[in-house]
Amino acid sequence: MQNQFTAVFEQDGDWVIGYCPEIPGANGQGRTMDEARESLAEAIALILEDRREEGLRGVPPEAIRETVTVS
Repeated sequence: MQNQFTAVFEQDGDWVIGYCPEIPGANGQGRTMDEARESLAEAIALILEDRREEGLRGVPPEAIRETVTVS
């Protein structure tokens, strides 16, 4: 599954700083745009994985679980 998010980048001295407004706490940085983009993508993936795990902790074992695809 592929999701798309907004990435905002700003130059800060020698660093490129990136963040994703849709995912609070998702920030990345790098010396180049490519490095900052990769760093931000990793941060987004980690946050989403953590939120999924946290959200599923309270689901009873007998509950029906399915995957919903959003395009």
